[in-house]
Parts: sequence; structure tokens; C-alpha cells
Amino acid sequence: MNIRAAEEESAQEIHIPADIDWEMLDKSKFFFLGAALFSGVSATLYPVVLVKTRQQVAQAQISGIRTAFSIVKHEGFRALYRGFGTSLMGTIPARALYMAALEVTKSNVGSATVNFGIPEPTASAIANAVAGLSAAMAAQLVWTPVDVVSQRLMVQGTHPTCSSPCRYVNGIDAFRKIVKTDGPKGLYRGFGISILTYAPSNAVWWASYSVAQRLVWGGIACYFRKKDDESNDNGNSSSSSNNNNTIRPDSKTVMAVQGVSAAMAGGVSALITMPLDTIKTRLQVLDGEENGRRGPTIGQTVRNLVKEGGWLACYRGLGPRWASMSMSATTMITTYEFLKRLSAKNQESLV
Repeated sequence: MNIRAAEEESAQEIHIPADIDWEMLDKSKFFFLGAALFSGVSATLYPVVLVKTRQQVAQAQISGIRTAFSIVKHEGFRALYRGFGTSLMGTIPARALYMAALEVTKSNVGSATVNFGIPEPTASAIANAVAGLSAAMAAQLVWTPVDVVSQRLMVQGTHPTCSSPCRYVNGIDAFRKIVKTDGPKGLYRGFGISILTYAPSNAVWWASYSVAQRLVWGGIACYFRKKDDESNDNGNSSSSSNNNNTIRPDSKTVMAVQGVSAAMAGGVSALITMPLDTIKTRLQVLDGEENGRRGPTIGQTVRNLVKEGGWLACYRGLGPRWASMSMSATTMITTYEFLKRLSAKNQESLV
């Protein structure tokens, strides 16, 4: 997403390509291409997510690299994609819900905040935060059951620290056994804390992304102004001066700024929400041996984590999650902006 506020504030320095809102999109192309593009992104990042999940349910602190090598050594390379089919089948509808809720909310809230007289930079950050919040809540309705099943499959292996007392043949078998043991509510184990994890995380991410983009574009504008001043001091006329001091970044520069801003926002979001994600994963994956057939409570999960490794245990898997969220954010946002441009009804209006 490009920040219109940045475009207006730096209009004499940097001309940023126009933003694309919900009304400008060809919806059928948007969802069809989105499913294909994001399936590829999910396939690329899935091993990192699996390693992070294994670390979170392990009884002791193990590095991400060591965990990955252990998985490949004991279970083979294919184990890095255990549960991927189930995850992919849920990702497509969840992502469609996410994108629709994101764009509709962002467009409506952005217009409403500007109409209330809120400055556009602030309005953009608010619109992004509210859109991220609503998109995450909508997607979790579909994603939580898929997350429960895929994470059960992720931690199922021959390595003793990752073994589960219940064995699953595939995603369908896991789905059937979870429903048989815990009922339909078993598929929504951790739903509340998933909302508490992903909703604020998305709000923080989109707001941070909005602010980060403005900061990066502002830094680029300062760089070119300084370069222009040095050129003028040396008696050379700059190209920007001959064009009313307007700089028109190419598509590669725009994508680079979006990617850097997304990575910055992903790192901030991962650090803030890591403890909640660890608790959520434990709730969804571990069986409640202390309560018979009932799953562990949030309080029991926190106590077990603290008993195993102190409060730092809540940050197990931070490295892979930080890397995963930063890489995912970078690839997601560049893919997402590329998708929006491919799906725009009027391509001439984008320049």
C-alpha cells in the first residue's frame, strides 16, 4: 500500500504512484490471482513456520537451525512440509476473507477519518490499523480450525521431544479425531487467544507499515535533496531541478521501499506478540493430560512454560518467528501490491 500522505507531503520531491482502493479492483482477477500468488508464498515460508512451532512445544530451548537439522536427520526433508496440504487448503479461503475485509475497511475508514478533519498521515495510520484488526478477526473464523489441524501434524514426528500421544494419518484423519475427542469446539481451541494474538498483531503491523513507509520515503527525499544541494554547490544543474524538483521513482524503487517497510513492521509485530503466539500454539497442540480429555487452560499453559524455562520460555521460537514474519511481510506486501496492480481495472491510471 502506498501512503497518499507521503505523496502529498513530498509532492515536490517524490512522486509516488497512485494508491489502488477497493473500487478500482477487478474482484474476480484479484481473488483468483491472489490465491495462486499467496499459495506460492506459503509454500516458500512453510518450513520456517514448522520449525518455529516445533520450538514452541519443545520441553527445552533448542536453536532454530539445530531444530531444522534434527527434523531433516530423524524424519527426512519432507517432514518440513508436514501438514502443508491442510494449511494450504485453509489459506486460500482465509486469505480471500482477509483481503476483502482489509480493503473494504481501509477504504471506508480512510474516507471517514479524512472527512472528520483528521490529518491524512494520521488518518492513513488509523485506517491501516483498523483494517488490519478487522481482517485478522474475519480470517480467524476460517483459519483457527486449519491452524489447529496443521499444527498437530507439524509436531507429529519420530523425535521424542515432538511426539504426540495421538497419531494422525493426514489432515482429514486429524480433523476427524479432534472432533471425536473434543467435539467441534476442539477445532477452535485457542480461538480467543488467536484473536488476541493476530488482531493486535495485524493492527500493529499495518499501522507500523504505514508509518515506516512515510519514514523511508522521507529519508529518500532528504537524500536526494542533499545530493541536489551538493550538485548545485559544485555548479552542476541537477535533473530534479529541471523537472520542478520532482523525483519519479521507478517500480523497483517503490517495491524496495515497500519491502523494507514491511520487514520493519514485521519485526516490531513479532517482538510484541511473541508470548501470546507461544501460548496459543501450546493450547492448540498439546493434549490436556492434567485434565483428562480436556485441553489445558491458559493459566496452566503459562505455568508450564515458566516452570520449564522461566518467562523467557514465552519467547521460544522468536528467531524463526521474527525471520518468518519479516520474510513473510516483505514477500506478502510486495506480492500484494503487485497483485493489486495486476487486478486494477484501469491500468493507465496507475502512472
